[in-house]
Amino acid sequence: MDAIFERAQELKQALTQFVFEAEGELAVALEAYAAEHSPRDSYDIKQRNLVIDTFLSEGQVGNQTPLELFLESHPELTDNERTLVTNWQRSFTGLFEISQILPDGFELMNWLTAKHYIVAQNNPTAAEEMGRWKTGEILLTRIAPVTNNHWMFFGPGISKGKPGKPKLAVAIGEFKQNYKNNLYSDAPELLEQSWESVARYHQQFIESFGSNQVTLPGYQLNKKITEIQEKMSKETLAAAGIDGSKSLKEIAQEAGADEEEITAAAVEAGADAQEVVKAFNSKGKSSMVIPKVDLPEEIRKAEQVTAFSHPRWGQTFLPTYPKFQAMLEAEDWQSYPNAEMLVRKYLEDPQINFFIWQQLQEQYPTQLEKVLQTVLQRPDFSLQHDLEATLQEFHKPVEPELPETASVPQHLHDLFESAVAQVHKSKSKGKGKKKTAQGF
Repeated sequence: MDAIFERAQELKQALTQFVFEAEGELAVALEAYAAEHSPRDSYDIKQRNLVIDTFLSEGQVGNQTPLELFLESHPELTDNERTLVTNWQRSFTGLFEISQILPDGFELMNWLTAKHYIVAQNNPTAAEEMGRWKTGEILLTRIAPVTNNHWMFFGPGISKGKPGKPKLAVAIGEFKQNYKNNLYSDAPELLEQSWESVARYHQQFIESFGSNQVTLPGYQLNKKITEIQEKMSKETLAAAGIDGSKSLKEIAQEAGADEEEITAAAVEAGADAQEVVKAFNSKGKSSMVIPKVDLPEEIRKAEQVTAFSHPRWGQTFLPTYPKFQAMLEAEDWQSYPNAEMLVRKYLEDPQINFFIWQQLQEQYPTQLEKVLQTVLQRPDFSLQHDLEATLQEFHKPVEPELPETASVPQHLHDLFESAVAQVHKSKSKGKGKKKTAQGF
């Protein structure tokens, strides 16, 4: 076994050297990938190395990957070695907890999916650092398969220490933001269920409002969204075999749990008691939960809010959309108050995604093109040909990313509920004011 891991480390070094020394298309692809994926607010060398290690297995050079190019250039490799390198396509970045320190490695749990891995301590240059790692420590790192049951570190291990639940929840939130492609990369079935929940939420939106776009006062919109979430929650309870019409005492008796225990757990988690029962019933199962997401105060108090829904982009709530429409409909858009500032907000605000711009393009093609020509100082700007590239310049992805309303694994939902409850408890100091927990 030691020989296999030693050879795997040699091949990893050879692959890295091959990519660094490459010229032409591969070198250009590496530079572009690093520029796009390197954290903009961090100059940490480990973070940058993690981006490079990700490129080795996820990068694209034309129609090929760096792994494929490496294998083409090394025909002398044995079949077993070629299989080993090919399997590195399954490598992934995760936020891991050290569950156990082994004589020659670690047992890690991926916090995003609760899956466990045996990972060898096979990097001599990092041996001293790894020797300081402790059980319960959180690592941001990348791992790759070596055998069916054993993995190797495929990137630097960036320690997050041993955080409490609130800080761990923040770390997972940051991971979700910075490593969207690796969210459930070792559990595609969870990713599929999350996307399915987005489509279900969209369908409930359509049934509730009769359209995928609606403009209402903020307080009315918040009430309707709450009703949609409650309806979906009841449907989820029903699917789990729990009758939402029954009392807490009846539910507790059927669950074989103590009523006071369930009530205390519900209060501590800031969650509905029936959801806690569901969590009791689903222990050990790979269940998914629709998180509760409160609309921000600025949305709830706005006079008019336009809500959009899409089966992939999810829901977007814009209190400024009626103003944007009024600006585009004005005879002289530049005379509209703060017009250019409003346009730049729509270009720069990450919440105003590609889907919203598609709606604007569809509704106001002529006016929008003229506005962008002026604001961007590009008189030849063509809405049809240039919009997509321009939005990418403003870091707006053209493909949807998993929305905040998507379902999450039960263990993540429980972590975030508990983290919010702890933060609220420390702030309220016994004032008794209850805060609805935010989802993952």
